[in-house]
Amino acid sequence: MDQGTLDLYKKIMKGTTTVGIVCSDGVVLGADSRATMDTFIASSEARKVWKIDSNLAMTIAGGVGDAQELIRILKAQNEVYKMNEDRALTPKSATSLLSIILQENKMMPFYVMLTVAGVDGNEPQLFTIDPLGGYSVESKFSATGSGSYTALGYLEDTYKKGITTKEAVKVAARALAIAMRRDSATGDSMLVAAITNSGYTEYSGKDLDKIIGTAK
Repeated sequence: MDQGTLDLYKKIMKGTTTVGIVCSDGVVLGADSRATMDTFIASSEARKVWKIDSNLAMTIAGGVGDAQELIRILKAQNEVYKMNEDRALTPKSATSLLSIILQENKMMPFYVMLTVAGVDGNEPQLFTIDPLGGYSVESKFSATGSGSYTALGYLEDTYKKGITTKEAVKVAARALAIAMRRDSATGDSMLVAAITNSGYTEYSGKDLDKIIGTAK
C-alpha cells in the first residue's frame, strides 16, 4: 500500500464502527449512529446501514455525502436491473459496480469504506470495498471504521462456523457495544440488519438492548 492510499485510509478510519457476519442462512450487518467531525459529534442519528433491496444491503464509513451518492447510484442501478432482468442485483454484482465507480474516480476519490452483503439464492455473500475500488470477499466476518480493531477482536473470539442470523444479530450487537465503550468516535445507538431468503429485517432500540443483555 503506497503512502497516499495509507493516508486516505487514515482519514476514513476516524469515526464509525460497522460489522458484517456471514451466516449459515444469510448475513448480518450492523453499525453505530454517531457522525463526527474531528472531535465534534455532528450527529447522533446517522444511518450507516442501508437497504438496497430485500436481498441486498450495505454499510458506510467515511464521507457522508460521498456515501449517499453511491447509495443513490446503486439503488437506481438496482431498479433498472430489476426492470430488465426481473430480479435484484446480487451482492457480487453490486460490489463489482461500486468497484468500477470508485476505480474510475480514483483521481478524485470517494472518501468511503463500504461493506456490501446479502444473499444470492441460498448463498450468503459479504464484501468490503476500499476507496479506490479494491474489494475483498469475506468468508466469515468484517469490520470497518475507527472502532473496527475492538470489534474484530470480539468477532475473532466469538465467530463459529454455521452461526445463524439469529445468533449473529446478538454477536454483531455485542461487538458494536464493545466498540462504543472503547472508541470515542463510535457511539449513541446502533442498528443491526439480518438478510435471508425471507427478506431484510432491522433491529434497533429496546429490541437490541434485550439482545445485548443475552449475548455472551
